[in-house]
Amino acid sequence: MAQDDKGFTPEERAAMKQRAEELRTTKGLKGAARLARELEACVAAIEELHGVDGELARTVHRIVSEEAPELAPKTWYGFPTYAKEGSVIVFVQPSTKFDTRYPTLNFAEDADLDDGDIWPVSFAVVAVTPSVENRIRALVQKAVS
Repeated sequence: MAQDDKGFTPEERAAMKQRAEELRTTKGLKGAARLARELEACVAAIEELHGVDGELARTVHRIVSEEAPELAPKTWYGFPTYAKEGSVIVFVQPSTKFDTRYPTLNFAEDADLDDGDIWPVSFAVVAVTPSVENRIRALVQKAVS
C-alpha cells in the first residue's frame, strides 16, 4: 500500500470517497427511510464480499440480527457496520478493502467490552467455524449488554 503525496494510500482515499458517498445517499432522510437505505447499503456491501470476507460478514449480520436487533445495519467507510443510536458498535473490515491477509471483526469504543485495564477490540478471522460463530455471538451479546 504505497502512499501518495498527500500521505494516504489509494485504498484509504477510496474509503474516504466511499464514506462521503454514504453520507450523500442518506442526506435529508430521516427515520424509517434512512434506516431502510442504510440496511440496503449494508446488505449490498455484504453481497459484494467473497470467501472468508463474505462468510464473516454474513455470519455477523445474522448474529447481530438475532442477538442485538437494536443495532442498526449500515455501512461505514464501506464496511458492513452495526450502530446504536448512530454510534458504531461493531463492524467487519474485509481483507479486500486494504489488501490484508485476513478480515477483522472490530468493536468501537461504545461497545461494552471493557474488561479491566486492557481488552481486545479487533479480531482476525481466518475461518468461520462453529467455534468462531460462538465467540462472535458472545462478543456481540457482551458489546450490547
